[in-house]
Amino acid sequence: MSQDQEDEKAPAELSASEMRENLVRLAFGGSETKLQHFCMILEKALPPDTAGVMRGSSVTGTRWEDGCEFDAEGPGTSDLDLTLVGGEVVDWFDPEAFYIPGVHSMPLCDERPDVCPRLTDLRAELIAMVGRPVNIQATKDWIMFLRERLMGQPYLTLIGKLE
Repeated sequence: MSQDQEDEKAPAELSASEMRENLVRLAFGGSETKLQHFCMILEKALPPDTAGVMRGSSVTGTRWEDGCEFDAEGPGTSDLDLTLVGGEVVDWFDPEAFYIPGVHSMPLCDERPDVCPRLTDLRAELIAMVGRPVNIQATKDWIMFLRERLMGQPYLTLIGKLE
């Protein structure tokens, strides 16, 4: 991540470095090495033109919907919201598993375990690593822009680059 990305403020007034600090502390037990390993696993499993971003309370510290703190219901109770950004990975999802067809998928999660069979093993590996649910969805880059700028939902880019 470049220094410009580190210093850029999200609508919630958290810089990328502050969101990364939250993520390391809340989801990776304070281990930057564990986060780096998580990112390495993503890079190996995904197409080269794919960005991976983390959204939600793991980067902001609180849930967007109700303001509750991460893991408010006890250790390991909050999930991680991983969004994969890129055209090829969007095509991996079942055509019936989209909020916006071909643009913004439903998440691969406990409630929807069949929406993207190609990512099932990756999801299981990530869950085992962090000891909590990891929900994975795919989207186009312009959706991330809308979510951040218009809806006030910041995200932290872990791998790749958004256009």
